[in-house]
Amino acid sequence: MLLFDSFSEFCLIFAKGKFVMRELIMEQRVIISKHLKIELATAISECEHDKIFVLVDETTKEKCWPVISDFFSLKKAQVITIGATDTHKDLETIAHVWKSMGEGGGSRHSLLINLGGGMVTDLGGFAASTFKRGVNFINIPTTLLAMVDASVGGKTGINFNGLKNEIGVFNDSKFVILDTEFLKTLDQPNIISGYAEMLKHGLISNEKMWAELVDYDLQNPDLKKLQRMVADSVAVKEKVVTEDPLEKGIRKALNYGHTFGHAFESWSLKRKPILHGYAVGFGMIPELYLSVTKTGFPSDKMRQTVNFIRENYGTLDITCDDYDELIELMHHDKKNQDGIINFTLLGGIGDIRINQTATVEEIKEALDFFREG
Repeated sequence: MLLFDSFSEFCLIFAKGKFVMRELIMEQRVIISKHLKIELATAISECEHDKIFVLVDETTKEKCWPVISDFFSLKKAQVITIGATDTHKDLETIAHVWKSMGEGGGSRHSLLINLGGGMVTDLGGFAASTFKRGVNFINIPTTLLAMVDASVGGKTGINFNGLKNEIGVFNDSKFVILDTEFLKTLDQPNIISGYAEMLKHGLISNEKMWAELVDYDLQNPDLKKLQRMVADSVAVKEKVVTEDPLEKGIRKALNYGHTFGHAFESWSLKRKPILHGYAVGFGMIPELYLSVTKTGFPSDKMRQTVNFIRENYGTLDITCDDYDELIELMHHDKKNQDGIINFTLLGGIGDIRINQTATVEEIKEALDFFREG
């Protein structure tokens, strides 16, 4: 089945300087892998494909593509390689993917397999959603961050004009195949980065999950235990996305830590870039502070969570001179309405309070706490 049967279903409009797409949300199947070769072959057989393309970045081409390159189901696949890291999540790179698919004989009946971290699944999903008005795609996330966040939920896109994920669409992959064997290819910072989204899922879910997460030895990770925790974390996101696929309401819970976090990430891009999960981890600290002061989050659980973040993620060297720039970056957050910065806060673990606001003075107090608390 084609993603888009007519131009009216693929309606591109430009509003307020941003690219918007009228979304068609598909049912996405998430597979916790036990036999990748068989599961991938089955997924491919259920997707229309006259051509198969596999998108990798320079890192996953070296470390992850060899794991699946000899699969019979990929015998005729064409590999498209892009630069690694978020600095390549841009218009130039997506144009390269479109051009490669076109020159490789791609049609609207082709299939794109995204093998990589969140940058690859985000950009690849956007490429698939727009090439020939939309082709099917499969995500095989290879980082912890992509497994628990980027590859699930239908958000795709690229960075633009110095802003994170400024251009993109909602569109689900046909399949997400999660194989934690790929985590063995990761360095410690990337494990820690992905874990921030798991910690967020625990905070918005329940105390049992949160308690296990803040008690986990992140410096010496038990990957077998982590596989079960990944499945629990993905289940939290799937539940939220199913209830609110287009982020009109409760899906905003998944933005916890991201209003400050995206500002920190965009700020760092102009200096020394940080991994997305580190930015989210940092972002949770001021948002925990606002949750305590504005919505009654328990201060003891705030301290326990903040201590875990500081011990594992360190800190970001901002000063009070950076506050105005950070607040300006927050004004570009996609959750905002009428120019008012919008936060997701917590009244307690699992007690989600969406559409919260804060004054400039309160935001600066939260940044003070981030630096000094």
